Amino acid sequence: MKLVNIQHDSVSIEDCVANVVMKSQRVLSNTEGYIVSSKISLTFGAFMNLSVTLAIDSEKDMKKGIIADYSHGRSRGEALSRAIESLNSKLPARAQIVDFETGTYTTPVTRRIYAVAVAVYNYPLEEKRLDGMGPAERRSLLRKVLREFNYNPKVLNISELARVFGVSRDSIYYDIEQILKERKVRKG
Repeated sequence: MKLVNIQHDSVSIEDCVANVVMKSQRVLSNTEGYIVSSKISLTFGAFMNLSVTLAIDSEKDMKKGIIADYSHGRSRGEALSRAIESLNSKLPARAQIVDFETGTYTTPVTRRIYAVAVAVYNYPLEEKRLDGMGPAERRSLLRKVLREFNYNPKVLNISELARVFGVSRDSIYYDIEQILKERKVRKG
């Protein structure tokens, strides 16, 4: 488990929101794991500050992200509805929202009303179909499994592997034979 903080402050709401989203894409694309929880802080005034601290667990990997947007309107409700509508349109399909925060700000002189909405989410990695793999991909995966079991092919259920990969048992036997030959040549 680790903590990651992404924050930006600016005199411009637009700049602040855009920078946090950009920084999050850069940081989270290089971070394995999934977001367990988060703390979002929005502060308005002469400067806007947006800070998002994430608790990331590396136990399993998921795609993850932070989306944020702002809007303005004649009322707080109108501005907030627009900002939330924008977030909903940007949220990936099958996303699981971990946390969200909204806030509004009225400028002192012009009385213009702004709303900011932020959401933190995870969504599942695309499942890779095993039955469509070519021989090289299949062998690469089998090589990793065999390595974990000290290259002992007896631990594998050949019939089940053939069913999962959508090939014959003979293909699986041949793949294992080739992997073991390659290993022997490298060790040799």
